Amino acid sequence: CRALSDEHSSIDASPSSLGATGLLSLPWEMVTHIASHLPAQCVITVLPKVCHALSNVGKDNTAWQIRARRLTGSRAIFPVGPKEDFDWPTACLEMEQLIALWMNQAHIVAKKTLECITLPSDHIAQINTVLLVGGEGKFCATGSRDWNVQLWNLEAGPSGALVHTLGGQGHFSTHKGWVWCLASQGPLLASGGFDSTVRLWDLPTGGAERGTIKTDAPVLCLSFQDNMLLAGTFDRKVTMYDPRVAEPLVKSLHLHGNAVMCLAADDRYIISGSKDCTVAVYDCRVGKGLKKIRLKTYPLSMSYSGSEVWAGDNKGMLHTFSMQAGVLKPLSQFDVGHTAMVTGIHRSPGSLYTCSVDRTVKVHIPCSPPRTLCTLQQQTGVNGAGVLAVASGETCIEVWRPRK
Repeated sequence: CRALSDEHSSIDASPSSLGATGLLSLPWEMVTHIASHLPAQCVITVLPKVCHALSNVGKDNTAWQIRARRLTGSRAIFPVGPKEDFDWPTACLEMEQLIALWMNQAHIVAKKTLECITLPSDHIAQINTVLLVGGEGKFCATGSRDWNVQLWNLEAGPSGALVHTLGGQGHFSTHKGWVWCLASQGPLLASGGFDSTVRLWDLPTGGAERGTIKTDAPVLCLSFQDNMLLAGTFDRKVTMYDPRVAEPLVKSLHLHGNAVMCLAADDRYIISGSKDCTVAVYDCRVGKGLKKIRLKTYPLSMSYSGSEVWAGDNKGMLHTFSMQAGVLKPLSQFDVGHTAMVTGIHRSPGSLYTCSVDRTVKVHIPCSPPRTLCTLQQQTGVNGAGVLAVASGETCIEVWRPRK
């Protein structure tokens, strides 16, 4: 890819200047075939700088679909959801990077593509939730049954460093009960606990207190969407808050018959999963609940992006749904090898991460069925995952990241 860029760096944007022997004198089908053997990163970022004609290679959706089929395997269905408006270049780029980093544990050890750092945790009880914050995995927040949230700088030394144990002035702990969930947006971090509060923290100042929202029941899940904070609670409600104002309560939604276990949202729809074995959709613009789907198990974790929703349940199964025009449609159910509840799931166009209390973290390509690239074995149960951050056992935190 580098050689191609150097060779053509002075070439004019016009194909005619290449001459009869130039690359672009070949049939266009042959040019795209040659480009299909270049890394997606090269096609996306380098070819457009070579000349205007080669920039069109990256605009050929058919070529990207052929590349994706090669990466997922010919028998797999990809994407799992609708193909309309699907971001094929990003999906192929992410899949190639995922395969290069995670293809198997032997490869990881031999090639040293990733490094694993273990944070010197100060928690004295089980860690329930972990979240990468601050962009590019620079910081990590952890929430524990010791009532505390800790903020870590992952770039401070070889093993990271504790920045701060979050807490208001005069408080001996972050919460007055178990910390169960975390969410962030921009400079703001939110923590939810069994003390029936959501506490807000300012990341740029090292975790200064920004406020407290009182709820009617323990907070089990949180999600940010634009300037709205969503909380799912034990008393069966999904509640909408605006953390910018003095009276943050916007609306409480009664969508379920049992505790709300997981949440996901975009700028129009809120999708929630409950212990009553249902997944519900709420249309924020219309202001009403839409179709509710009943499952045989209940979802504990959820990831929603584009037109796909992925959820992990209490039996170790993955469920997929399509989301179009307010219609949530069940697609498939997958057994990827988890033998206990799936406590964390993260899906993007070309990657899928899952973790479970069966003591494993799995990395997959998000096709149907998922192609599992790697399984990380933990010594004790995995309680939470934030993309590549893993809380396992009582007080252990591991962070996997590309080696610099």
